[in-house]
Amino acid sequence: MKIHRTIELGALLAQVRACRACEPDLPLGARPVLQASPQSRILIVGQAPGTKVHQTGIPWNDASGKRLREWLGVDAETFYDPTRFAIVPMGLCYPGRAASGDKPPRPECAPMWMDRILAGLEHIELTLLVGLHAQRYFLGAANKPSLTETVMAWAEYGPRYVPLPHPSPRNVAWFQRNAWFGEEVVPMLKTRVAEVLENDGVNEAEKAAPRRIAARPRP
Repeated sequence: MKIHRTIELGALLAQVRACRACEPDLPLGARPVLQASPQSRILIVGQAPGTKVHQTGIPWNDASGKRLREWLGVDAETFYDPTRFAIVPMGLCYPGRAASGDKPPRPECAPMWMDRILAGLEHIELTLLVGLHAQRYFLGAANKPSLTETVMAWAEYGPRYVPLPHPSPRNVAWFQRNAWFGEEVVPMLKTRVAEVLENDGVNEAEKAAPRRIAARPRP
């Protein structure tokens, strides 16, 4: 059964990496960037790759990723081990530049691929929702009016989810205004990540694929 699931997810990831659905709208062309394994324990859902990640094909291979790994308390070797961390952004390709920062993820991407990928991740214990787009998608009606309020209410979403701000250097002003994040959330996050990684392979029957809390009510 494990071999079958590995082949199944591997085939899906090959399809994802070959996807060119949005290529006409992507300034640098399509290059889906993600990592995942049927054995992944922690799922990181970010926004979309930046230019450096697009160039290298390595997720979070930039200053934002360095800060994220510091928050998690893990080194690069651990972070890039797909049996520990699955990394699946809301938009799998670099979307281009906007007036301030990058454009949002392409709207076609997550509906096309996210739930299919999640179905192959049966052992996720912790899902990190990095940024507003991931939080809206996964938390649905439980999402707060602003990212700051959602992150501040992190305890409401545990133990499955932890909402986080984007670790981009562009957010330095947010970190300065919200010192509670570094004082309260980061230590909790390091502890939670360590617990999940230390319990690798324990209580298999209790693990379940990550699911969205609820869809927002339609008008």
